[in-house]
Amino acid sequence: MKSTSRHAVAAGFLGWTLDAFDFFVVVFLYDDLARAFHVDKKLIIATVGLTLAFRPIGALIFGTLADRFGRRGPLMANVIYFSLIELLSGFSQTYTQFLILRALFGIGMGGEWGVGASLAMENVPVKWRGVLSGILQSGYSIGYLLAAVAFRVVQPQWGWRPLFWLGALPALLALYIRSKVPESEAWREKRAGSVAGMFRSVGGHAKGFAYLVLLMTFMMFLSHGTQDLYPDFLKTRGISSTTVPLVAILYNVGAVLGAIVFGHLSQKIGRRYSMLGAMTISLVVIPMWAFGGSLGILASGAFLMQVGVQGAWGIIPVHLNEMVPDSVRGLMPGLAYQLGILIASPVNSIQHALRDRVGYSWALAGFEIMTIGVLAIVLLSGREARGRSFYSGDIVMERD
Repeated sequence: MKSTSRHAVAAGFLGWTLDAFDFFVVVFLYDDLARAFHVDKKLIIATVGLTLAFRPIGALIFGTLADRFGRRGPLMANVIYFSLIELLSGFSQTYTQFLILRALFGIGMGGEWGVGASLAMENVPVKWRGVLSGILQSGYSIGYLLAAVAFRVVQPQWGWRPLFWLGALPALLALYIRSKVPESEAWREKRAGSVAGMFRSVGGHAKGFAYLVLLMTFMMFLSHGTQDLYPDFLKTRGISSTTVPLVAILYNVGAVLGAIVFGHLSQKIGRRYSMLGAMTISLVVIPMWAFGGSLGILASGAFLMQVGVQGAWGIIPVHLNEMVPDSVRGLMPGLAYQLGILIASPVNSIQHALRDRVGYSWALAGFEIMTIGVLAIVLLSGREARGRSFYSGDIVMERD
């Protein structure tokens, strides 16, 4: 693999890692932030949903810029933007200030994935797309893992604010992108002629776009429904607040392994069947994950759950990029991704409300059983474009 490909994947991976770190810091701080701002914990949980809801705005803004003017510049601007907002979040004095900043952070988070994924996937050889898609997407889990480590190390000594101040460090990534990452040749070859032309292209593929939004909605239910409230759930099962981050580190190791293994497998047996295989693991381990009677069983269930969840997610960058028109690869995958999260953004509040009716275990388990069932139907009714060429320099893989 060429050094240019490695730098493009590294930029996308690091951007998504640092973005995810900034997002997941909040899930470990529900109680701290509720005390600091003198509000009920459910209002802090709602800020996570607000962040998710604002992500389509970022996908629209930065995705449009990426298809019109190239991938590198918008990606650098995006990284600087979300780093600044994360830094300011650590200076919040009131709940209202924090709420506004988390909405603004959502714009930055929404822009990073689509631009970073298109830049990476357009720069790598076709035969490596599957495994590199898994590596790229595993940045999300690495970011979650680093948030757990930071919470374990920083919060007991210095409180919650420095966790957000650390979020300013990703701005340095912009220097790396500027000096090392080349512009996408696929973009140069098939760039959109105008913004209006880009939106006509999206409109001309409305049915396919709607399918991707539906797919991403339930993929978001799968990931955020198994991750965002799980640290809080573990505390209600008698797991100490110092042990919870250790469990989170463990299940994010499983997530990284799953993303890479199933991403590679998707190159062999196809994108959809690999996702279905990964989701089967998650379905089978729900009793351990939600109803385990000991720390060991819960931790093992969480590890295997995220092997499956992120195993399916590891295929998403390549799958979406192969399914969209060339001229809107910066915009359309990211916009579908983020519209899915907009629709799925109440997931934490829904599960938290279900907890009061059926208990925490059944709130999580029942929601995910439904989600996996619907996802299986969506995937089986869809299609894929494994190995499709992005530009004239691609060597298209042989089909089985």
